[in-house]
Amino acid sequence: MAVNDVADMPVAEEVAAWIRSKGRLAMTVEADVAKRAEVEPMIERVWNELGPIDILVNNAGIETIVPFLELTDEQWTRLVDVNLRGAWLCSQVFCRRAAAQRRTGSIVHIGSIQAAKVLPGRTHYAPTKLGLEALTRNMSAEMTPQGIRVNCVHPGLIDTPMTAWVMKNPDLLPGVLAQISLGRAGSPREIGAVVAFFASDEASYLTGQSIYVDGGWQGK
Repeated sequence: MAVNDVADMPVAEEVAAWIRSKGRLAMTVEADVAKRAEVEPMIERVWNELGPIDILVNNAGIETIVPFLELTDEQWTRLVDVNLRGAWLCSQVFCRRAAAQRRTGSIVHIGSIQAAKVLPGRTHYAPTKLGLEALTRNMSAEMTPQGIRVNCVHPGLIDTPMTAWVMKNPDLLPGVLAQISLGRAGSPREIGAVVAFFASDEASYLTGQSIYVDGGWQGK
């Protein structure tokens, strides 16, 4: 397994070390997913050092909260470049190589509940996550006939560093949890389990699909 990061490589190294402790091969690779000049060497290095890639998980993402009238060109561009362009770019580079070698595979995009739920200050973030649904469907239409399935997972409130500002706020958290049918935040493992299912042969008849893993938040 290859673990990519660009902002916090020590954490990526911890993940790779944990994987190796389980007896599996793992490496880290630093690259900005929004830049083709970094994505192409990243895919090349992983392919050469670990072998052909069978599963690609596009989970790179950033979130900022900025009122619509205050949003700058730079804030819009950087977020869209990472969240949407990054998924498209990594997928294209991977698919070109896989198709050239007639290899099958699976791609899983990581979206967000904000593809369906309106929250203030996300007029730049939410469109990227809804855009991943369209990217999923359209990529699937072109790549599934070539043996590469494409699906998308939309997490709800998951206990990660990105949501720490909610999870650690006793004034804010209860109101958010009250909107979730299960009444709690999810764990990264619960998202990983769905991603692993999508990527596995057990999901061999699933492609072009987007699923909300949100404890029932989206439906309330």
